[in-house]
Amino acid sequence: MPSKAKQFRELIARPGPITIIGAHNGLSGRIGEEAGFDGLWASGFEISASYAVPDANILTMAESLSAAKMMNDAVKIPVIADCDNGFGNAINVIRCIEEYEKAGIAGICIEDNIFPKRCSFYAGVKRELSPVEEHAGKIRAAKAAQRDRDFTVIARTEALIAGWGMEEALNRGRAYADAGADMVLIHSKSKSPEEVLTFAKLWDRPNTPLVCVPTIYKDVKVEELGKAGFKLVIFANHAVRSAIKAMTDTLQTLRKEMFTGSVEDKVVPLPRVYQLVGVDKMATDEAAFMPSESKGVTAVILGAGQSQGLLPLTENVPKPMLDIKGKTVLDRQIEVLNSCGIKDIAVVRGYKKEAISLSGVRTYDNDAFASTNEVESLFAAKKELGGQFLFLYGDILFERGHLEKLLKSPGDISLVVDRAWADTKANQPAGRGLPDLVQLKDAQETGYRFVGAEAPHSVAKLGRNVPNDQAQGEFIGMALFSDKGARQLTDVYNQLVESKGKVAEAASLREASMTDMIQELINRGTEVQAIDVYKGWLEIDTFEDYRRAWALIKE
Repeated sequence: MPSKAKQFRELIARPGPITIIGAHNGLSGRIGEEAGFDGLWASGFEISASYAVPDANILTMAESLSAAKMMNDAVKIPVIADCDNGFGNAINVIRCIEEYEKAGIAGICIEDNIFPKRCSFYAGVKRELSPVEEHAGKIRAAKAAQRDRDFTVIARTEALIAGWGMEEALNRGRAYADAGADMVLIHSKSKSPEEVLTFAKLWDRPNTPLVCVPTIYKDVKVEELGKAGFKLVIFANHAVRSAIKAMTDTLQTLRKEMFTGSVEDKVVPLPRVYQLVGVDKMATDEAAFMPSESKGVTAVILGAGQSQGLLPLTENVPKPMLDIKGKTVLDRQIEVLNSCGIKDIAVVRGYKKEAISLSGVRTYDNDAFASTNEVESLFAAKKELGGQFLFLYGDILFERGHLEKLLKSPGDISLVVDRAWADTKANQPAGRGLPDLVQLKDAQETGYRFVGAEAPHSVAKLGRNVPNDQAQGEFIGMALFSDKGARQLTDVYNQLVESKGKVAEAASLREASMTDMIQELINRGTEVQAIDVYKGWLEIDTFEDYRRAWALIKE
């Protein structure tokens, strides 16, 4: 793709006038491009207004350049920068050219106002022009400094604005053209276009095209200006002026009415903003270059039940909110989930539910927690089960590696199974309830030197009724359901609601644990995979578990 400077040169070479629109930032520039203008005018008036300061050399070159670069980066069309009087003398102009050219700007315009300049249309302010020789020297300096031969330097004379007459304006324009200016801008504050049309008629430097800014003489058409000899027509400040009008109207209405619906007809829909700023491209780039380990997983944490084994610690808080060295169990779970890219998190509350209230975490309530079990708690959050989701007990702590391994599972329903059961079954903590054991299909032999297999095993049975001598591991309370697995789970749940029958070993849905529900799926022919881990997790169900957590966790 040719440089922006080259693009602008090609526009100059084509028949007919060029029209460019004033802008002050990336958004206004992109709207101008979308409207179909040939290029942008990085307007000193608009940029100054966006800073809420007068157009009087109050902004530094760096601030003006930053705004111009923002516009240039946001659009594909060329940008011509309004550089006032070059931000100083000829030496300042050299630096100006170097920096603007480096930023990819197609060209600049410098005027013969003295430093500090005053906006051409400000009434009642002192106005003085620099000597012709001085401004011509700036033009020569600018042309000597440029490195890209296509870079355009526009010389602007304010002679008509200052009231110095047509002859002075022509003399200045000729001097600037002879000094090497690529184009000459004749400015006027007359309400009639006659001044600039007369200038064009008398212009005798045919190799130096003319530029005008029809802000005050607003009834003349571009076509007429083009026929008169103007190659470039700048609509210099209409973006910021229209924005001020719209913002004033909208904000005054909003302040008066005090509800956002009162201005709905005055604002664009949010998707319009998203379209302008490139949200679709960002989403495409994220998908291409930022693969997420979580693959869009939603985590559903069950924290509804009450634990008698942890009284009096849980007299006023549920288990997930127990503090361990300054962080709750739930805080620690969320940290691990977030570290693996899982940010969509829902918690099912029940016992002491008011204690669970965390920013960014959705909550659902099972108010019948005392008379129902885990399946009913899970389906209290049925809105979260429409796609891939991670199921997690609210009373377990676990290593990040276990979650990372689970998230890589290709299965539709996958359980994390601790294969250290064979080593630890004789040393279970006193007072702990029966574990959820897992019997695998075609499992390799477990033992002291067991290393988890890379390929997942299929689960044959699980639950508290699996005999110890038939178990190869323990379900730790973490499972992943793919989109298909979530549908299978929901379909079976709905069928059980209709039939009101048993759920594996449980007499009803109200009494069913998650292991009962998963066993019911297995009984109906659903494949369930086991993801092998070896230790690295802790259930907090008894005071002894809690004491061990304090001892084992470093921070």
